[in-house]
Amino acid sequence: MFKKLINKNKNQPIQSNFDLDLHNIPNHVAIIMDGNGRWAKQRKLPRIKGHYQGMQTVKKITKVASDLGIKYLTLYAFSTENWTRPESEVNYIMNLPVNFLKTFLPELIENNVKVETIGFMEYLPSSTLKSIAKAKEDTKHNTGLKLIFAINYGGRAEIVNSVKSIYDELTAKGLTSDEITEQMIDDHLMTHAYPDPDLLIRTSGEQRISNFLIWQVSYSEFIFNEKLWPDFDKEELINCIKIYQSRQRRFGGL
Repeated sequence: MFKKLINKNKNQPIQSNFDLDLHNIPNHVAIIMDGNGRWAKQRKLPRIKGHYQGMQTVKKITKVASDLGIKYLTLYAFSTENWTRPESEVNYIMNLPVNFLKTFLPELIENNVKVETIGFMEYLPSSTLKSIAKAKEDTKHNTGLKLIFAINYGGRAEIVNSVKSIYDELTAKGLTSDEITEQMIDDHLMTHAYPDPDLLIRTSGEQRISNFLIWQVSYSEFIFNEKLWPDFDKEELINCIKIYQSRQRRFGGL
């Protein structure tokens, strides 16, 4: 069960024992879930064991995010570049949503979490697509945390896709490139229905964004956490939010 940190009478966050300012919780948190393979290697286990354990971490972090009142949680699950990994590993990763959502879906439904995705979904195996489609359908009326999986997603490919879509729209309407604005580009991205991330976290100590939401994180706060993703837990997420709350977001101003 998720512990809701909401005052039911006033629909406002109440005090918790997390030592956080619950009036300054990031609206949208995006996470690059890095380190599954290294976690397994450290334990002399197959890499797929790291991916399995990483999915258990997804369950835990989703619960904490919901507890804290985060409205959007975007998780980088599989990039357009990940297809170059060994076939056996790719096949295992593609099958993860099937088993993961089968076991976790009842809890997501019970706790008002809505499952959504971004990415080039048409290239995924049919079994993966079927599982994702069921999760979306069964949670489509939920109004709590939006759990967004970035699957077969790449930031550059997303922007190219957006540019093509804008070109087609302008051509159809007989308009010129003078009509292009930042808002128009936003409107044609896969994330058009979501606010930009307030906080981007990458685990495993690597300090790069690896083609993830490269347009959307222009003014996000970045935190590079040393923990490998399977070891990332509630305390680490809370610590990241504490760091976020200690910063001043100026968006280019003073």
